[in-house]
Amino acid sequence: MLMGLTVPKLLLILGIGLLVFGPGKLPLVGKSLGKSVREFKSAVAEDEKPEPKQLAQSKQKTETVVK
Repeated sequence: MLMGLTVPKLLLILGIGLLVFGPGKLPLVGKSLGKSVREFKSAVAEDEKPEPKQLAQSKQKTETVVK
């Protein structure tokens, strides 16, 4: 899941982020990134939910096959 990221690589990325954004902005960047990931996950989960019309159609197909 980490795509080959090891602890030294993560520390290097954190160090570069600290140099680029500075210690004051780094928590804000992390917060924004976390919020974006949460919104993306919720949008994907919402998209995967079947719509009521699709549920009715699949239920009707299942009932016809069972009979």
